[in-house]
Amino acid sequence: MISPDLLSLHSLGWADLLQLWLHFMLLSMLAVGGAITTMPDMQRYLVTEQGWMSAAQFTTSVAIAQAAPGPNILFVALIGWHVAGLAGLLAAMVGIMGPSSLVALWVGRYRQRRADSLGMRAFTAGLTPLTLGLLLSTGWVLTTPTRDRWAAVALVVATVLLSAVSKLSPMWLIALGAGVGAVALA
Repeated sequence: MISPDLLSLHSLGWADLLQLWLHFMLLSMLAVGGAITTMPDMQRYLVTEQGWMSAAQFTTSVAIAQAAPGPNILFVALIGWHVAGLAGLLAAMVGIMGPSSLVALWVGRYRQRRADSLGMRAFTAGLTPLTLGLLLSTGWVLTTPTRDRWAAVALVVATVLLSAVSKLSPMWLIALGAGVGAVALA
C-alpha cells in the first residue's frame, strides 16, 4: 500500500509542480557539464525565488546526493522529493533529463556523420569554457555557508590548486575535506 505522505505535494499545488517541471526542462538545456552545473540556478529558483526550501536544506540535499554512490544527478531527485514528494521527484527528474537526453541523442547521431567538420570541432571547443564557468559558479554557491570562515576558504583554494597542478585523485581531496570538517566539529 502506498502511503499518502509519499504522494503528497508538500503544500504545493499542481500549478507549482508544472512550474517546477518547466523550470527544470529549461535548465536541462543549459546542463552542458551535467546537471550539477545548473545547481546555482536551481538554488536561486527553489530557495530565493520560490521559497520552497531553505539554503541549508538545498546544500544538504546536494551534499547527501553527492556523497551517495550512484549517478551524479541524484541531487535533483532529492531536491524534487524535498519540494513536493514523489510528484516533485518525477517532475524534477523528467524535466532535467528529458530535453537534454533527446538533444544528446540527436547531436550524437549528427556528430557521427560530421565528426571532422569545422563547425563540429568549433562547437566542441566552445563548450569547454562554458562548462568550466558553470562548474565554478556551482562551487561558489556550494561554499556560501562557509565563506566567512578563513579555514574553509583556504581549504577550497588548496583543493582547487591541488586539482589543477597534480594528478592526485579527487577522492583524496574529498577525504581531506571530510577530515578537516570532522576536526572542526569536534
